[in-house]
Formats: sequence, C-alpha cells, structure tokens
Amino acid sequence: MTNQDTREIFLLKLGEVVLKGLNRRTFEDKLVGNVSRRLRRCGSFNVYLRQSTIYVEPRGEDCDMAEALTACCQVFGVVNVARAVPCEKDVDAIFETAAAYLKEEFAAARTFKVESKRADKLFYLNSIQISQAVGGLLGERFPNVAVDVHKPDLTVHVEIREKAAYVHAPAAPGAGGLPIGMGGTAVSLLSGGIDSPVSSWMMARRGVQLEMVHFVSPPYTSQQAQDKVLELARLLTVWCGRLTVHIVPFTKIQEEIRKHCPEEYFTLIMRRFMMRLSEKVARSVHAGALITGESLGQVASQTLPALGVTEDVTTLPVLRPLIGMDKVEIIRLSRFIGCYETSILPYEDCCTVFTPRHPSTRPNLEEVRAAEAALDIEGLMSEAMAGRERIRVKP
Repeated sequence: MTNQDTREIFLLKLGEVVLKGLNRRTFEDKLVGNVSRRLRRCGSFNVYLRQSTIYVEPRGEDCDMAEALTACCQVFGVVNVARAVPCEKDVDAIFETAAAYLKEEFAAARTFKVESKRADKLFYLNSIQISQAVGGLLGERFPNVAVDVHKPDLTVHVEIREKAAYVHAPAAPGAGGLPIGMGGTAVSLLSGGIDSPVSSWMMARRGVQLEMVHFVSPPYTSQQAQDKVLELARLLTVWCGRLTVHIVPFTKIQEEIRKHCPEEYFTLIMRRFMMRLSEKVARSVHAGALITGESLGQVASQTLPALGVTEDVTTLPVLRPLIGMDKVEIIRLSRFIGCYETSILPYEDCCTVFTPRHPSTRPNLEEVRAAEAALDIEGLMSEAMAGRERIRVKP
C-alpha cells in the first residue's frame, strides 16, 4: 500500500461477542482493554468501540504499524483486522482516497470490484449505489483493470460509518474466539512437547485466563529442558499476554514411585500426582479447572480407562481440548501458533523418566489406588509444593 501511515488506522471486527445478550457490554469492555494492553509496546494508540467495531488510531507518527497489525490479529475475540484510511463521507473523496491508498494494488491486479457497507443509514446512497459510483470512477482511473464481481484480484472495501468513510483492501484474519478473562481461570499442565501448548492456546481462545504448571526432575531433566518450556510459555504470551509458570519439583515423587509401585503403573501414578499437585496450584490461584494436552488413544496413559484413573484424584473439571484430534491436526495448530520448532527440540521431559516397558492400557482403579497406598502421598505433595517456584513470562 502507498505510504499514508499518518492517516492509516485499524478496524477490528468482533466475532462471537456480538452474539452476547445482556452481558455483551462486559465482553466488549474486556476486549477493548485487551487490545489496548497488547498495543502498548507498539506505540501510543486511541482504542475505542463503535457499532461493533474497535477503532485503533495512532496518536503519532512513531507507532510501529506493522507490529501493531500483528498484535491486533493475535487478540482473541477479534475475527479480522483491516488497515483502513478515513475520509469524508462523499463519493469523490472516497474515490480519491481509494485510488491513492490502493494504487500499488491496482497496479498488480487485472480485475477488481468494490464492496460497500453503509452503517450510517443516513448516507444518501445505499450500499449498491456506493459500489457502483466508486467502482465506475476507479474503472476510469485504472482502465487496465477490469471489473469482476465474482472472482476479482482486488476487492476495494468501503465502509460508511458514524464519523467518516473508510477505505481498505481485504482484511487480515484475526484470532477469533472470546476475550481472555471472560472464561475464568484454569491451570494448564505445560510439558515440553507439542500437545500441551496447543491445548493451552485452544482454551485461551475460549476466553480462559491461563496459569501454567510444569514439573521438573533434576538431575534426570536438565535446565535446558526447563528453559525450553519457558520459551514455549513466552511464545504463547503473544496470544495470551503475560503468564505465570509454576515450576514444581518432581524428582522425589518419581523416585518413590519407582521404589514402591508396580512398573506397569509408573506413568499412571505419576500422572495422578501431577493432577493432585496441579489442583493445589489451581486452588492457590483461584482457578476453576485444569487443562491437559491428552488425545484419546495417543499413548497408553490416554486410553479411556487410563484417563478415568488419572482424573479420579481431582474434583476440578479437567478440560481436554485435543481429546478428539489426531497428531496431524495438532501439529498443524502448533505450527500456526508458532510453537512447533521449539516443541520438537530434543530435551528430556519428566514424563519420559522411568517409563515402564509395558504400561497398563486397561488399568483397574482399585489396583492403582492400592499400589500408590505404599507412598506417603501427603508428605510427598507437601514437599513438592514447598519447593514450587513461580516464574513470570512476558512477551
């Protein structure tokens, strides 16, 4: 686009928020606040809501518009983001603005059309008439670009709104979902693999504020493995905002399980401890659910009987957004959110420590309870929680 950054603004279109009823205003206010916070690192902007659209206007010429566009597209609750230029609500002004602002796009296109929306119903032309008038003038200005209303190379968007008319090319897709903070708070079990960052992202997209918990088992797991997980959390912050990662020591628990429990139940008993400890973290931060990256049948501990055994020890809801997804779908999302290349770094994870040779896929709950009765469950948990470390991660 031609250089008109001093006039350029963003129009952010809302998604599911517009379907809300009496509490819609609460969702809108939360979304405007989330957008404002996300843009602070990009410069000074006016951010306000009118007619189901959030306006983002730079206050000066030093704003980083490219970074701001990326940030706006990663705010949950926004379905698309248009870089637009305002002008007078007059056909000639709209035409001249479109011709100047989209000059480079017209030079690269062979066909075009104009799509108009008239949010200001007092404007003297309706949407079809606006498109015809502006499209006719643009056709005269750019005679080498033909009109094609079905599959054009370029679509010129015109919006007649309360304060002004706005011209823009097709909008960039937004993150969708609901504003973070409107879905409550949940604790996500974050490992160093592919699945847990994706499950965390999916629940954040539903408006859930995240707290992360990660289990470490030095010397069996390294500092590099922990740093990898913190980097995954940092990658998620571009979508979720600041995150707290609760690092919980797990070495003694795993060693006691190895000493006193049947090998086929190692992983299940370990997972039960993880759920107990995650619930304690959740209670301490007033979270209402746990989030895991489990996918049905992916490994032995994720069969239906195994999931039932694992979930037995918590009274909180356990959210499993990946439960019906296959690995190809999960990897696709991991790439999209920017975590995949970090997730596949070859550092060990405590989940792979003392892995049984023949894990039980059809565990009996009473047998598992009896097996872990040989452990000082409360003592081990108290010691682990006493060693918990909180690390704040920023974008």
